[in-house]
Amino acid sequence: MSDTKRKIAVIGAGSIGTAFAIVFARAGYPVALYDPDDQRLQAALSEIAERLGYLTKEGLLDDDLAAIQTRVAVTSSMAQAISGAVHIQECAPELLDVKRELFAKIDALASADAVIASSSSAMPASQYTEALSGRARCLVAHPTNPPYLIPMIEIVPAPWTDADATQRTLALFRVANMSPVLVNKEVEGFLLNRLQGAVLREAYCLVRDGIASAEDIDTVMRDGLGMRWCWIGPFETVDLNTRGGIASHAIKMGPAYARMGKERGQNDPWTEDLVATVDGSRRKTLPLDQWSERVAWRDRALMALLRLRKSFAG
Repeated sequence: MSDTKRKIAVIGAGSIGTAFAIVFARAGYPVALYDPDDQRLQAALSEIAERLGYLTKEGLLDDDLAAIQTRVAVTSSMAQAISGAVHIQECAPELLDVKRELFAKIDALASADAVIASSSSAMPASQYTEALSGRARCLVAHPTNPPYLIPMIEIVPAPWTDADATQRTLALFRVANMSPVLVNKEVEGFLLNRLQGAVLREAYCLVRDGIASAEDIDTVMRDGLGMRWCWIGPFETVDLNTRGGIASHAIKMGPAYARMGKERGQNDPWTEDLVATVDGSRRKTLPLDQWSERVAWRDRALMALLRLRKSFAG
């Protein structure tokens, strides 16, 4: 690992902050993990050691465990943690007043070239950074929990976030072996929680209406949709389910999905222009003359997953 990587500060040593410390330390960055509670900091060090031990056992570390641990330093001084940091990852509770106060303190302490990122799950950065003198370097970097095991992270700039801060954050997480996605416009819940929320809303409705039990709905997700979504997303799933790809799927299934949406008071039709936009994206990724080959790949991936599930079930 390179010794030239600049310091990362993680503000908050709860479950997300501790996981972020592992993410950055694994990628070779020196990490300062801050929390006002000394007992929480000591617990965080134990948790980091335990999780790194599990990763070692599973063969998932590319670096020496001890070397990764030595990159993480804990401190109850926010100023000490932030000093010299090129990226500051805030991991405080999802409370607006807390984030406003904390971002004001961080902005006052951070060096001029530091990016300040919030781990906020739903609240856009514009709600707590508007009054800051350094608001142009503030944004959201929302991980999937736990980020040291699940690589997707959402990068959500505020309307005033400088493009350079956004690009530097995307680059940082790529170096840290994450899978960053850029959310082009602020929206509550970003991408992950809006998609997860859509599934949960329908799942609750199906239980409420006596259509299925919670256990059976979990089975549908675990042994049905989740099997494919482990490898491919919802657009690629239906693209591979239908000869002719996603455009053909929209013709065949679009009316049924529209009726289901109207049952829930939702009227968001898949217009021809919208379908064409998604189809165009899919065809750039997968030309139709390669469709059968990709379907065969999907099936092999599912076989590999079945073997893993069988062995894991013991």
